[in-house]
Amino acid sequence: MAEIQHGLPATSTPYKDVASKIGVDIEKVLDILNNWKNDGRMRRVGAIVNHFKVGLQAGAMVVWQVEQNRIEEVGKILASFSEVSHAYERPSTDQWPYNVYTMIHGPNVDAVVETIKKMSGQAAVKNYKQLETVRELKKVPPTYIVDSR
Repeated sequence: MAEIQHGLPATSTPYKDVASKIGVDIEKVLDILNNWKNDGRMRRVGAIVNHFKVGLQAGAMVVWQVEQNRIEEVGKILASFSEVSHAYERPSTDQWPYNVYTMIHGPNVDAVVETIKKMSGQAAVKNYKQLETVRELKKVPPTYIVDSR
């Protein structure tokens, strides 16, 4: 855990590199990770992507007001767009009627707006708000083991 908690090596063989660094074979590393997933100690291994560094200079969180009986249907439609990195449901309130959230990325603002229009049309949802990304916050993985040396 201490070896991988800050991210896997950015190489074509990250698990092999981890195995080599801790002195075991790659099968042992994969067995450990599978065991942690199976017993619930770890949910998943995922990438943290800086969208600006991969050429996606614009982004927006779009919040959608979706009828309760259509949330699953609409969520699948919205999540199917390749420009969407996140799609999830949140409870609405009297002051905030939006219950489906999507994070959309594109090469520029015009492309993001065009994607939002397509999403609205395909999902048949007209009530939404576009919340533009103003700045990227630092993304870091959680720390589980602190090296006290």
